[in-house]
Amino acid sequence: MRYEGSVYRPPSEAYSLILQATVGCSHNGCIFCGMYKDKRFHLRPIDEVLEDLADARSTYTYVDRIFIADGDALIMKTEHMLAILDFIKEHFPECQRVTSYATPRSLLLKTPEELALIREHGLFMLYLGLESGSDEILTRMNKGATSAEIVLAGQKAKTAGFTLSVTILSGLGGKEMWEEHALQTAKAISDMKPDYVGEMTLNIMPGTKLKEEVDKGLFILPSPTEILTETRLLIEHIDNEGCVFRSNHVSNYLNIRGTFNAGRQSMMAQIDAALASGQIREKHYTQM
Repeated sequence: MRYEGSVYRPPSEAYSLILQATVGCSHNGCIFCGMYKDKRFHLRPIDEVLEDLADARSTYTYVDRIFIADGDALIMKTEHMLAILDFIKEHFPECQRVTSYATPRSLLLKTPEELALIREHGLFMLYLGLESGSDEILTRMNKGATSAEIVLAGQKAKTAGFTLSVTILSGLGGKEMWEEHALQTAKAISDMKPDYVGEMTLNIMPGTKLKEEVDKGLFILPSPTEILTETRLLIEHIDNEGCVFRSNHVSNYLNIRGTFNAGRQSMMAQIDAALASGQIREKHYTQM
C-alpha cells in the first residue's frame, strides 16, 4: 500500500484497511482543523488505487472492513468509485463494510442516481462533518457550507440508502455562543436524522488560524464544566429516534453513549452526576 502524507480515519475505522484513493481534503479550509496541511488535494490515478488493492489482497488473508481515504473520497468520478467498489466485491468477498468521508459539496454535486448506484455497488456508510448547526459559527470557522446545505447533503445520503454518521464539535461556539451552538446543532441533527452522531471536543491545534484567534483573545474555549453543560443542552433537544449518540472519543471529558430518543434522560442524568461530583476527566488528546 502506498500513502502520501499523514492519513486520517474515523475512530471507528481503527481496524479497517485504509485505501488512499484521494489525497488531502477538497475543502481544507476549516480554521480549527490541523489535518491534511502537509499536502495539496488531488485524485490518485485509478490504476494506482487498484494496484494498491491488489497488493493488499496478496498481503492480507482476511479484510473485513475497508475505509476509502482521504478527506473526501466521494468527490472522485462516479465511474472510478464504482471501479474500486467492484474490485473490492470481487477480490475481497469477506469484506463486510466499505466506508468513506464525504463533504457537503461532494454529496450535493452527485445526482441522486449516482449516489444510489454507489450505494448499490457496496459503499455502505458515509462520515459527514456537521461540526455545528449555527451558520454564524460555520462561517466563522470557514466550513464552506451552511447548516441547510449540510442537512440537505445528509438527507440526500440517507435517501440514497447510506448509513450516515455525523460528527459534531463541542466547544466550537466558544464561551460566547455555546447555547446557540447546542440548540442549532440539535436542530440540524433532528432535521438530518443520521444513524450515528459522534461528538468530539474541540482542541486548539498549533498552526491553525483558530490558534491565532485564541492567542489574540478573540476566541475563548469553554471550560470542561461549560462543555458538558453545552452537551446536556444538545442532548435535551435532539429528536432523532433510533440514532446512536457517542461522546466517547479521547478528546471528550466524559464518556457518553446512548440511543435517541429513549436514552435521552439517561445520558442527561450521567452528565448531571458528573457535574455534581466534579469527576470529569482531563483530556490528553492533541490531534483532531
